[in-house]
Amino acid sequence: MSNYSYNLNREEVVFAKLYDVNVSYKNLNAVCDAIRYLNVNDAMKVLDGVISMRMPILYKRYNKHMGSRSELGGRKGRYPEKAAEEVKRVLANAVANAGNKGLDGESMFIVHASSNKTVIVRRNPSRGSLAWGRGMYGRSSINHSDIEYAKIEIGIAEVNEKLSKNMKYFIKKNNSAAQLSASAKKGAEAKKQKPAKAAKDSPKKDSDKKAEAKKAAPEAPKGVPSEGKKDFQKEAKPAAAPKKEESAPSSEK
Repeated sequence: MSNYSYNLNREEVVFAKLYDVNVSYKNLNAVCDAIRYLNVNDAMKVLDGVISMRMPILYKRYNKHMGSRSELGGRKGRYPEKAAEEVKRVLANAVANAGNKGLDGESMFIVHASSNKTVIVRRNPSRGSLAWGRGMYGRSSINHSDIEYAKIEIGIAEVNEKLSKNMKYFIKKNNSAAQLSASAKKGAEAKKQKPAKAAKDSPKKDSDKKAEAKKAAPEAPKGVPSEGKKDFQKEAKPAAAPKKEESAPSSEK
């Protein structure tokens, strides 16, 4: 189940993931359903409300024997604080990844939010080796509990033509027109600033380095053959000072 992921065009979407989280995947599913297709700022407010136990999360499934909440209009819900904290961490990482790409993460929308089970670890009560093999304690015990780890994946993107029809529909449904226009303006401003930052921060390519090295190297004279150009371009050693001529001993006595 750990291989489930976003299966559409990934070019315009910025992702963040977290693996092997010791949180109930059922609570994570409910939290991801609550923030999907929301603006990033609104999603942060929802998560903060759940952590502070001011806003319950609606449970559309896994809600057997669960109490109803007046804040949800009598529907079933609860306050999954631990799950909300982990989802908030992943969402903050997605916003930071968007900033590294020159985008305004806070003006983007959550187009993908999912959680799945990854690893199931068996736990057994340990009471010594004397009871092993008797069905009481240890490895052969009948009663045991499992740890189920989960994966969280969140993707944020701007509203553009490359998103699917369903994504556009639910983004318009769950957000006001003012939020959509404001996010579009911020996204346009971020795109204008992106080329200037990329030109400053982009490292020089190997071809550019070779061109600069050729300009810095001295040109060989026309009479020098092509084989001897490499030797000529090497740094010339400083010429040694001429030795003083010693005067010859006179033959006169």
